[in-house]
Amino acid sequence: MTLRIDISGLPSERLRFAASPLAELAAMLHVLAEPGHHPQLAGWAADVWAGLPPGLADRLREAEFLWRSSRADFLVPARPRPTLAEELDDVDRIDDETYVTAALITTCGSSRVHFAAPSPLTDPTARERALDLAQARGAVQGAFAERLLTDPAAVRARVRDTLEQCAVAFFDAAWERVAVQLATDLRVKNDLLKRHGIGPALASVSGAVTLAPDGDHIVVDKLQDKSTAAHGAGVTFVPSVFGSPHLVVVHACGWQPVVQYPVAEPSPSEPVSLETITLRLEALAHPVRLRLLRTLARGPHTNGELAHAWELSSPEVSRHLAVLRRAGLLTGRRHGRYVRYTLDVPGLTALGSDLLAAVLR
Repeated sequence: MTLRIDISGLPSERLRFAASPLAELAAMLHVLAEPGHHPQLAGWAADVWAGLPPGLADRLREAEFLWRSSRADFLVPARPRPTLAEELDDVDRIDDETYVTAALITTCGSSRVHFAAPSPLTDPTARERALDLAQARGAVQGAFAERLLTDPAAVRARVRDTLEQCAVAFFDAAWERVAVQLATDLRVKNDLLKRHGIGPALASVSGAVTLAPDGDHIVVDKLQDKSTAAHGAGVTFVPSVFGSPHLVVVHACGWQPVVQYPVAEPSPSEPVSLETITLRLEALAHPVRLRLLRTLARGPHTNGELAHAWELSSPEVSRHLAVLRRAGLLTGRRHGRYVRYTLDVPGLTALGSDLLAAVLR
């Protein structure tokens, strides 16, 4: 499964490497929402949660679907700015329909190619679907989505204020610590691009990012088979310390392609018994189960969400989830009338860091 970015005829200067404060803040927020994905940052996440003002902690929980499962596209800027405030100003310039549609995409993965989708602000079916997905995340998230659809301006202002409070609470200090590491990585990438061209520069980003033999496409190993084009605006590559091991790609219709790649290396794996490894490898041998697992790696999903995302029947999804649960690769927790399934990261880590990185991409 790959994402192909068409760069045919693109001048080399329109493939850019730049650091983004907003994208790194979004990566930090994902760590806070899913610390299990980032065991090396578990201590940092615990310290941040312990030090958050109660009101800010509540705000992060209500808006967590902006960064938990799938990153809202406006949180990964195509034109990074030097400061968080400047990037938030750019977000403010996005129209309501674009902002709301991006904000309410809560399920990762699909076997279909999506073109411009109807806006939940104007299309009743899209609105009902968006609310149903948000309510599956929990009552708080459902209420937040309802407010976003009813009064986008007020909620957008609240989200910006929340992100500005995060800057004071933890982001500014963390950004200062990682700025040197990001700058060092950018010097290496830009030097490779200037001296050796696109291929070597892409190879230094990740083993999952390559230049196609024809030189006209960037190929990214991701959850689904899709394609997009970088004509005109180009492609932006954004390094992240807090994003490891995820490889985040903005590719939706109407958005400039952006790749946020990890600078840090994933943690080493730990050995487990041969019997356990065999059971888990057999569970992963089926392509549908691997696809479901990669979707669950982005965050908890219900049976219905998985069935909708991959155009499967609910009983079929249930059978595959049962195999994955027996192998110890996921857990389920009931929230009202929904059961939300979650990837068991330690269980997957035990199979090896390469497999973990591939699933979490």
